Amino acid sequence: MAVLNQHSWEKNDLSGQNLKSLPQDFVTHVSLCTSLDLQRNKLKHVIGISNFINLTELNLSRNKIIKFPLEMHNMHKLETLYMNQNKIRSIPEGIFPHLRNLKFLKLGTNRLAKLPSDINQCLSIIYLNLSKNHLQDIQPLVGLPKLEELWVERNQLSDLPAQLFRKDSCELTVFQAAGNPLKCPPEEVCAGGVMDIQSYFLQMEENPNTHTAWTVKVMFLGSSMAGKSTLCRSLREGKPVAVAVKDRTEGIDISQMYTKGVRFLFWDFAGQEEYYLTHHVFITPRALVILTIDLASYSIEDPHSFKDQLWFWINNIQLRVPDALVMLVGTHCDQCRDLDEVMAKKTYIEEKVKSMLEYRRMVLKQQKKNLEDNKDSSLYMDQMDELDCLLDYSLKVLDLVPLDCTRNEDIAKLRSHVLDCIQSENASLGFESILPRSYEEVEQAIPKLIAQEEIPKHGIILFEEIVDLISNHVTQSREHLNSILSVLLRYLHRIGTIIWYEDISALSDRVFIQPSFLISMFKSTVRNDLVQQLEGISRDLLMQEGALVKQKFTWLDDLRCRGMLHNAAMRILVRREVEKLVDDDDDDDLIREIVGTKREEGIILTLLQYFEVCLPTLVRNPMNPEAAEFIPGKKKWETAREAKRDPDGACLFPMYLKNNLIVDHKWGEDRQDDITVHVYFLPEIPHGFFHRIIIKTCSLYPTHWVGKEQCLLCCGNRLALVRQRNKDGDSFIEIRCRRPEKNEEFQQVWDLILAVMSKLFVLSRQWPGLTHQVHTPCPERGCPHYYTWKDWQDLHNTDFYSFVKEEKIVCQGGHTRRTELIFPKDK
Repeated sequence: MAVLNQHSWEKNDLSGQNLKSLPQDFVTHVSLCTSLDLQRNKLKHVIGISNFINLTELNLSRNKIIKFPLEMHNMHKLETLYMNQNKIRSIPEGIFPHLRNLKFLKLGTNRLAKLPSDINQCLSIIYLNLSKNHLQDIQPLVGLPKLEELWVERNQLSDLPAQLFRKDSCELTVFQAAGNPLKCPPEEVCAGGVMDIQSYFLQMEENPNTHTAWTVKVMFLGSSMAGKSTLCRSLREGKPVAVAVKDRTEGIDISQMYTKGVRFLFWDFAGQEEYYLTHHVFITPRALVILTIDLASYSIEDPHSFKDQLWFWINNIQLRVPDALVMLVGTHCDQCRDLDEVMAKKTYIEEKVKSMLEYRRMVLKQQKKNLEDNKDSSLYMDQMDELDCLLDYSLKVLDLVPLDCTRNEDIAKLRSHVLDCIQSENASLGFESILPRSYEEVEQAIPKLIAQEEIPKHGIILFEEIVDLISNHVTQSREHLNSILSVLLRYLHRIGTIIWYEDISALSDRVFIQPSFLISMFKSTVRNDLVQQLEGISRDLLMQEGALVKQKFTWLDDLRCRGMLHNAAMRILVRREVEKLVDDDDDDDLIREIVGTKREEGIILTLLQYFEVCLPTLVRNPMNPEAAEFIPGKKKWETAREAKRDPDGACLFPMYLKNNLIVDHKWGEDRQDDITVHVYFLPEIPHGFFHRIIIKTCSLYPTHWVGKEQCLLCCGNRLALVRQRNKDGDSFIEIRCRRPEKNEEFQQVWDLILAVMSKLFVLSRQWPGLTHQVHTPCPERGCPHYYTWKDWQDLHNTDFYSFVKEEKIVCQGGHTRRTELIFPKDK
């Protein structure tokens, strides 16, 4: 039974009390109630809610409401309404015209397919959130006179109404629409904000002869030697093209193909493991993934064959781009015994992929049911919502296409098949974009500038410089040109024509017109033969850097034993690559800008660190007992490393570490009374995730030791061990600290654990197809039970030290422990 606030009937908090209906004892006091919180309950209906005629604020979020309550039209004084995270499928007409005072409305994370036509009569509304629904049209919102913030992310919108953004009637200042298959305007226009959207529609009015662009980014993925490069080049040329082993892809190769009005941007990703860690820099949504499988070497009898050649790739695609379109292409058919072998493998692979995808959905559904079956399921609503989001995604894996790359007719059939798939899947993936002619004019100016050599061959140019150059080739005013070019660069970045790191402050003023040049720079340090590359550094190159031959041996030793690459060595490798690609021997400024100097970092080192491929460190960095402390949610953190970064130092590349010896030595043996937290990942920990967790967490504390699957952090005299583990098929990251001797030190230990968790959760958001749960294992020896953490998603706004009220807690096995041994708690 809900416990009502007997002293203040104006504001009542009935949240998280497992209510299935409104409490009857409210009836005599409803006239006094102005604020009512009913979130995190089990309400399917709210019969009687209209009796609360004086309510100004109502929170019905995180319930099980299916239909928007019709009787709510009587709540004329309502100003704030939370209806998010329910199961609402429809909203009746005739409700919103009566809610004349409603200013704030949250309807996100529901099942709405359409809006009532009279919602625009809700004349006072300022904030409206409709994200994570199934809306295909928001035309009914036109006419809301005071609307300032509108959120429609993750719906099914392809077109936005121009009238909604008219300057003479629009009060909008915030508009968010990411995650929609938008074509008019394209998502890159919306990413620039309301002013860019208004500019787009103004250009559409002034240039009625619009241009429809069909541009598709195609990513070729698959194991090493699966035939990706052969397939990519054969498709591009329209005929068989043989690729020698020595010419196989290192890093990423980029090329283009035009056919039947569609422009394809081919991104051929290398299959060697060392290159996987840079894929996240370039893999983007709204792309076609062609996954190649070598059918000649594929074995139905060997389970590793499916895991290595298919499931590893499909699972990583599903985690990174969970609603992607994946086309399976079986290569090397000409090396199979006969057609029967090819068809047997095709049937087996298709059935296996289907069963694995169904199994994954079953696991997610079962996990959600487990949370629902908890005694107090309201404590896990956010986690259940995350699982719902994962179940809403629909990775589409097309049937396998067997291919003989030596036959013209097979190449022609695959080309035709790819075009058919693009056209049939356009509605959900948004390969089509509608652009005003003025945008097309600006885009066409860029290749003209390249042809006239006004843009350097390396393609690195300042934003303002490219605006100046383009202004000489187009009719647009300077003001419009800035807006158009910003949108256009976002669009070209997404499809893979150029690279523009708009969100990296140190690089936002630069545009990389030739992505292949930048990728070549990446390949100079992130490669599978880095040791051989260091060994091949000549004495002349060493002299340019002011280094001695004996220093090269130190570099090699540090790379092999410690996973560290000295910045001087990195500068030599990058400079050597730059000089191969740049014709102008006098372009020293460019080389310094890319490579860096002993005083400042270059572009490549900035990008490697930004994308968490490596961690800046100091070779001579000893134990630092004075390291600052990170307390999530309690104070702003500024790492000491940022202030002390030394371009003449070195970078730690965890990808090159081969063992955990140094971590094992510093940590010692695990103890039964260690304070331990397990963060479980569904469906599994993404490849390269732990590598990046090492970099993120080590950036918090200047003193650390790193191994292949473990790292040890030091804060003052406290140590935290972070390791990746897999037990009984479950993937998890373990965070472990020594139990403190004094009670007042428990909070310091939990601060250290929460600091790691905060970085872990921030990173996990980059994998939309990933979810996680937090458990504390029972410390009793031999006990298999654990304590489940309730909702913790909003780490920075959660008071973890009042997370659990009890002084002692009991596991399912009956073992009692003090709370601070299991969960954060003030002492």
